Amino acid sequence: MRVAFLMAPKGVEQAELTEPWRAVTAAGGTPQLLSTRPGHILAFHHLEKADTFPVDGTVAESTVDDFDALVLPGGLANPDALRQDSRAVAFVRDFVAAGKPVASICHGPWMLVEADAVRGRTLTSYPSLRTDIRNAGGTWVDEQVAVDDSAPGTLITSRRPADVKAFCEALVHALLA
Repeated sequence: MRVAFLMAPKGVEQAELTEPWRAVTAAGGTPQLLSTRPGHILAFHHLEKADTFPVDGTVAESTVDDFDALVLPGGLANPDALRQDSRAVAFVRDFVAAGKPVASICHGPWMLVEADAVRGRTLTSYPSLRTDIRNAGGTWVDEQVAVDDSAPGTLITSRRPADVKAFCEALVHALLA
């Protein structure tokens, strides 16, 4: 099972990348880091620069058919930059339309809002996104993890880095289902 991790060149919350990456690998999956540009991405620990990670491919050269699931890590700057890239937004929209699992944590659900993928769905996020989710037609809940299995496909969302363990468990469960 191949899992795309989509992020901007900088601004992803490191734990929201590395912990789900480890969980996918431990479950026998093959994670692949996608970005809007080739090279490396720069992760952050909240607002402090952290490690860099090599990009495996760009969203422009990838298709939904290449992957079985999509992970959208958060960090404040990461999804804000991604939602301004039309190819990244289309990639997310296509993933949801294909009915494949999409998992997003913290500020990552901004991409789901931008891709018009939350209408009629129940999800969680960092609390500051609740109004955006509601305005986009979704139902926001304050829970560690929300799993919405309504069509098309499964949306898995979590609030913050402190919820990453529950997020990873729900992600792996969806991948193995």
